[in-house]
Amino acid sequence: MPVVAPPYIMRSYGGTDIGRRRSVNEDAYLCDDELGLWVVADGMGGHAAGEVASQESIDTIHGMVKRGKATLSLDGPQTEEKARAACRLLEGAVQAATYILFAMAELDRGKAGMGTTISAMMRFGDSVVLGQVGDSRIYRVRTGDALQLTEDHTLIAWQLKQGLITPDQARVSKQRNVITRAVGSRDYVQVDTSVWEAGLGDRYMLCSDGLHGYLKPEEIPDMMAEGGHFAVEKFIQLANARGGKDNITAVVVEVS
Repeated sequence: MPVVAPPYIMRSYGGTDIGRRRSVNEDAYLCDDELGLWVVADGMGGHAAGEVASQESIDTIHGMVKRGKATLSLDGPQTEEKARAACRLLEGAVQAATYILFAMAELDRGKAGMGTTISAMMRFGDSVVLGQVGDSRIYRVRTGDALQLTEDHTLIAWQLKQGLITPDQARVSKQRNVITRAVGSRDYVQVDTSVWEAGLGDRYMLCSDGLHGYLKPEEIPDMMAEGGHFAVEKFIQLANARGGKDNITAVVVEVS
C-alpha cells in the first residue's frame, strides 16, 4: 500500500501598525487558520470610511467563504473542478463585499467614494487560491527565493506592462499610488484569481503597500526566515524605519 502523506499544516501570524505619518489605521487583516482564509485590506476614503471599508469587506468575505466551504467538497487532491469551484467561491466573496460597500456609500453620502484593496488567500486541500483587487500584494518564499504572486492594479503597473514608461520612470512617478481597481468604488469589480500548489516549507506573505513600498523582494526571504510573529514584527519595523508614511500590515502563513 502506498504511504499517503498527511495534509500540510498552515499556520499564520499577522500584525498591523498605524505608521509614522497617519492619524488613523485604515488597514485590516484576517487570519483564520482553521477555515484556511487569510486577507489583507487597505481602505481608502475620508471621514473614517476607509477603516469601515476594509473591515466590512473582510467580514463579508469571511462569512461568504465560511458558508461556501461548508457546502463544497474542496479537500483532498486538487482537481480542475475543485480549482474552478474554489476560484468561484473566493471571487464571489469579494464581489459580495464590493456590492455591500457600494450600497453603504449610496445610503450614506458621508461614505461616498470609500473603497479598499483586497489580497486574499484561501486554502483548499494542499493548494491555495488567491483573490486580488488593488495594490496590496501576496508573495511566496520557496527554496530561498521570493516570488510576487499577485499583480498590482495601478496606473504605473499598467504603464509598465504596456511599455509606456521605464522602471526608472516608475520609481519617481507622481502617479505611483493611483490604483485602477478597488472594492466598493462601483457595484462590480474584476477580481484576479489564481491557483497555486503549496509545498512543504513554503512561506507566504500578504501585505499592504505601506510595507511593500519600502521592501525589496530580495530582502523578503531572510526576513521571513525569522519565522512567525518575529517576521511580522521585523517587516513592520523596517517600514517604519524607512519612513512609515502609510499604514503597515503583514500576514505571514507558514506551511509545515
